[in-house]
Amino acid sequence: MPTDLAVIGAGPAGLAAALAASARGVRVTLVDAAAQTGGQFYRQPAAGLGAGRPEALHHRWRTWERLRDGLAAGAVRVLTDHHVWSVERTPDGFTVHALLGPEQEEPAEVPARAVLLATGGYEQVLPFPGWTLPGVVTAGGAQAMLKGGLVVPGRRAVVAGTGPLLLPVATGLAAAGVEVAALVESAGPGRLARHGRALAGKLPEGAGYAARLLRHRVPVLTRHTAVRAHGDDRLTGVTVAALDADGRVRPGTERHLPCDTLAAGHGMLPHTDLAESLGCHVDGFAVAVDTEQRTDVPGVWAAGEATGIGGAALALAEGHIAGRSAAAHLRGTVPDPAPAALTSRTRLRRCAAALDAAYTPPAHWAEQITDDTVICRCEEVTAGAVREALHLGAGDERTVKLLTRAGMGWCQGRMCGTAVAGLAGCAPTPAKRPFARPVPLGVLARQHPQEGLS
Repeated sequence: MPTDLAVIGAGPAGLAAALAASARGVRVTLVDAAAQTGGQFYRQPAAGLGAGRPEALHHRWRTWERLRDGLAAGAVRVLTDHHVWSVERTPDGFTVHALLGPEQEEPAEVPARAVLLATGGYEQVLPFPGWTLPGVVTAGGAQAMLKGGLVVPGRRAVVAGTGPLLLPVATGLAAAGVEVAALVESAGPGRLARHGRALAGKLPEGAGYAARLLRHRVPVLTRHTAVRAHGDDRLTGVTVAALDADGRVRPGTERHLPCDTLAAGHGMLPHTDLAESLGCHVDGFAVAVDTEQRTDVPGVWAAGEATGIGGAALALAEGHIAGRSAAAHLRGTVPDPAPAALTSRTRLRRCAAALDAAYTPPAHWAEQITDDTVICRCEEVTAGAVREALHLGAGDERTVKLLTRAGMGWCQGRMCGTAVAGLAGCAPTPAKRPFARPVPLGVLARQHPQEGLS
């Protein structure tokens, strides 16, 4: 069924955009890979689990209720379990190509006059010795298990890395009955203090997390990092150590923390695959947009984490602005201003930039990686193999990939790209991929059957 606007991604940005555009009289189709709307931030447990108080797992639950109820009462067409792998430009606009259901074998198409990308972000995890042991999960993975499955990854956990996500993960696990042995944050308090003015609006939220950590007696180790995960067939403990002012491990500060779970994370990166395949300009790692959230490709808007990691509140503001703008252009009218959303976006972007500057991974993290540490899990490429490629003359991610196959696996370098760049001593760059996810050859053959016969 043709639609005026296809919104890809049903997280905060996508929900806000779909509701704003639909309220202004355009036909909107909201497409998402999950079984339910909400994205990672508002991830919901399956109805069959019978969650009595799902709001206990969430931040800003009332905002989610307003979005959910608005979606139920409105005219937005919602397509869940649709895994978008490509957006194709056509004479009439665009065609969104997706794979259906958990098996992702049957294709589906959504023709649209315009597209709004709210594709979110994904976790950045920097490798360290032992990070592939069972029991080591990403910080977001631990949160997803808790929110979506009402399960915890273990009984005694260490939460380590850097970034704001570590706080809700540690407090969420503690509230669910997990003994959190430590929250290990590589950034120091001084970094946050240097950005105090920009982060002033975050003080109440930060104080709330601090109170919960104190209530659950979670030790907080700032300017520390996870050095090694221990175990044979599964995780049994983690060695952590203090960092000096240059970001190097301080000898003699190592301590062993017994645990059966390590939730590790080092921030987020934007999902830009669909934007790049459409030819949208990407500034660094984020999709570049104007004041209306328009990309440089006519008919394509972007909002939320895809345009820069900034959290749910910023995603909501950007989505609302993008939805209003897209609706106006589709109807041939002048976009009506959204002063509150514009003001909120400016303030929240300033805050996001401050958080990004404060929560940077340790400068010398790559020095702690031993040669036998797996870097690319898909292709089982070790740090030693990457370093050997460097000795052969490789100086960037692409050359390392050609010499070692690092980044050629299922995830196409999403997980290992930053690590390879760190070992190579070059700045990481977003990889250009023709498809946003793996696609069965049979589906590709059915897209253009005549071309396969030529």
